[in-house]
Amino acid sequence: MTAGRPARRIVVRGRVQGVFYRNWTVTAARALGLAGWVRNRRGGEVEILAMGPEQAIERLAAMCREGPPAASVDEVEVEEAEPEPLDGFSKRPTV
Repeated sequence: MTAGRPARRIVVRGRVQGVFYRNWTVTAARALGLAGWVRNRRGGEVEILAMGPEQAIERLAAMCREGPPAASVDEVEVEEAEPEPLDGFSKRPTV
């Protein structure tokens, strides 16, 4: 996937670290055919960059409101983002 496709930054707040949220996100995003990444933020949030078809991004954002079984999501914030020249979807280190 290349720059120029729709891209969204999704920030998930709640009990979302230490509950396999990043691994769950990688699996969900790949199943939806999205490119991008997911990482923990030091403030306790999970941050996602999702790029691909608009409907697939919207579906991922909706899925993030539930997350994996051990998560407890309080808030999901979605905003437009600059696309990055990435193929595939990966887990990144905490920032």
